[in-house]
Amino acid sequence: MDSLRMIDTWPVTTAAAAVVRADGTLAGTHGPQDHRFHLASVTKPLAAYAVLVAVEEGAVELDEPAGPPGATVRDLLAHTSGLGFDEARVFAAPGNRRLYSNAGFEALADHLAKATDIPFAEYLHEAVLVPLGMTSTTLDGSAAKDGRSTAADLTRFAAELQRPRLISAGLHAEATSVVRPGLKGVLPGYGHQNPNDWGLGLEIRDGKSPHWTGATSSPRAFGHFGQSGTFLWVDPDAGAACVALTDRAFGEWAAEVWPVFTDAVLAELRRP
Repeated sequence: MDSLRMIDTWPVTTAAAAVVRADGTLAGTHGPQDHRFHLASVTKPLAAYAVLVAVEEGAVELDEPAGPPGATVRDLLAHTSGLGFDEARVFAAPGNRRLYSNAGFEALADHLAKATDIPFAEYLHEAVLVPLGMTSTTLDGSAAKDGRSTAADLTRFAAELQRPRLISAGLHAEATSVVRPGLKGVLPGYGHQNPNDWGLGLEIRDGKSPHWTGATSSPRAFGHFGQSGTFLWVDPDAGAACVALTDRAFGEWAAEVWPVFTDAVLAELRRP
């Protein structure tokens, strides 16, 4: 895909991008596909998927208590537990506000580890990474932000996010639908948004503006970006997903080039 070559103009040292269709085939790649990048918050969808596998297996339930009093596994996944960004302190009653929370994902990992008696990184490895063949992906710390992976591995995950094999179609639909619609919140790097819609560990595009995806992205698009200069989106209307990984921290440069890049990718996908 010619549009992927746009990453060569980005103000970064190393970048890799790939587009994978809903059937799992690659539409195109550019850059070093086997280079390992720090994922930052793109770790969260991987962590969330491990929890969803645990739900599928009956190890935990979405509505069982987890995290601060009154919160559930569902709340931790959807950033509605009330926990703060990077501290295990409650700032709101569960379910009342969308508070994007690294601490919430760390509480989620602790909860699953206790429920299964398996360290979270090990559970993620066995439940998600091994079945999908993601041999270059590791979690080396926080379940919120300490993943490392390659574009090649993340295209395998992006294929799973489009046509799930590890979880049921029903649970996948729940994960990619808005949890507690209408809640206000802050999208890191983009400010206050009303509503600030999320699914289970996945941000839902809806009508957010500004946003890190494109102006032509479907409202049904979902995914995540990371402060290390990384993103993964899935656009069901386009029948494809896109991964872009860089070695430069998110900033104005990314807010400028990512939406233009996404629109170019979507335009090329639409061409016969």
